[in-house]
Amino acid sequence: MTATQTPAAGMSLPLPAAAGATRPLVIAVDPSLTSLGIAGTDWAEALRPRDTGHMRLSWLRAEVYDRTRAADLVVIEGPAYRQQHQAGHHEAAGLWWMIVHDLWRRRIPYAVCPPQQRSMYATGRGNAGKGEVRDGVRRLFGVECDGPGRYDQADAVAMAALGAHWLGYPVTTVPASHARALAGVAWPAQTPAVAR
Repeated sequence: MTATQTPAAGMSLPLPAAAGATRPLVIAVDPSLTSLGIAGTDWAEALRPRDTGHMRLSWLRAEVYDRTRAADLVVIEGPAYRQQHQAGHHEAAGLWWMIVHDLWRRRIPYAVCPPQQRSMYATGRGNAGKGEVRDGVRRLFGVECDGPGRYDQADAVAMAALGAHWLGYPVTTVPASHARALAGVAWPAQTPAVAR
């Protein structure tokens, strides 16, 4: 891409990557205290801690740190403000900031994706249910998300695919109704060097 065509400059549909180009490593995180979804564009897992309090936060932070070590871009789900009065909100917000701070400290570019945008990218609708997002992830990106944490896994895959699309390496061609989700994400101010 040229300097005026970078995703950070507002381009919603990046140019296709050059033939034979190596795909950048995009990792997405759906933060949760009980079932944290983490995924790339072709894999997913749910991290389910056994401990609580400091031990839980420490374990989740270390696991995310390890899995994002070589990432070119991390997409993390933004806070769901409607849940701010639920039990554990304060601790969940702390986990979110710990993860984001680790990324910032390691100079790994990250994007903040509102929940509606990841649903829109997977289904074409921002208010799609968890099962619909999982079905969309299976249909569009070919990633099976099953078992405990399946919805968290699917959310993370959708965000990883969204990040790859923004960098110019879409996993697949998505309809315009899905691609419009690109415009609602807080992408990093500096376009990662791997962007096309």
